[in-house]
Amino acid sequence: MPKIVVLPHPVLCPEGAVVEVEDGTSICEALLEHDVEIEHACEMSCACTTCHVIVREGFESLNPSDDDEDDLLDRAWGLEPKSRLSCQAILAQKDVVVEIPRYTINHAKENH
Repeated sequence: MPKIVVLPHPVLCPEGAVVEVEDGTSICEALLEHDVEIEHACEMSCACTTCHVIVREGFESLNPSDDDEDDLLDRAWGLEPKSRLSCQAILAQKDVVVEIPRYTINHAKENH
């Protein structure tokens, strides 16, 4: 089973975390199942960017992103070449290291 190493995030995961999950699970599902409360405003339907993560290691082992995800990622805060929407990034058999960006663009939460 692959492991997800979550780098420390000041609010969601101050100590960082290591979670072990079944391959075929999305990063978002795995984090939520292990009490890392990553935002997912669209309920993991690939309609927002609140679950954006940066994959620091293991990027190549994830399923490829599709056009819908790529289009949404263009709007994500702090976009980097190895950014993914965690609801769409499916784990294979290799471990990954992810960083949750400090900010998200969540219009509902920000009262816009």
